[in-house]
Amino acid sequence: MTRIIAGAAGSLALTTPGAGTRPTSDRVREAIFSALEARDEIADAAVLDLYAGSGALGLEAASRGAARVVLVESSSAAARTCTANAARVGAVVPRAELRVAAQGVRAFLGGATGGWDLVFLDPPYELADGELAADLALLAPLLAVGATVLVERSSRSPEPDWGAGIRLDRRKVYGDTTLWWATAGG
Repeated sequence: MTRIIAGAAGSLALTTPGAGTRPTSDRVREAIFSALEARDEIADAAVLDLYAGSGALGLEAASRGAARVVLVESSSAAARTCTANAARVGAVVPRAELRVAAQGVRAFLGGATGGWDLVFLDPPYELADGELAADLALLAPLLAVGATVLVERSSRSPEPDWGAGIRLDRRKVYGDTTLWWATAGG
């Protein structure tokens, strides 16, 4: 079962879309959000959750004080799940602006405006490295200076090609999952 770990909506159960998605484990989400809170990067942040799946990462940020969260998901089943989960979290966290964009990541980024403070990219592990690099290239000009970008990939995947405007801060491995932490503006 996937759930919101902490914050205003802590312990709230989330549904998952099922086949074709790989939810971030509670252990990894807790590690992510402990680090983000220690760096004071969630309160009032504009958060973008790309390849959202159930929306757990973005909705966890909303529960912990993010001001605006957009969940981007191209699968219609997963987008419906994101919408239902966002409604549940929104009922408990009414101050957060929550939106689901039911479209592909590149289509969303191609028409988006900037100012994102925190971005999660948790693409399917089979997404080609070149496709991830294209996503990051489109994302870079939309980031606020100092924004945090987290990429979740298989531990067998190489470091993402960050391109211009995003620099690697650190890498952390959790079994089969690697988190790549990066910062905009460098």
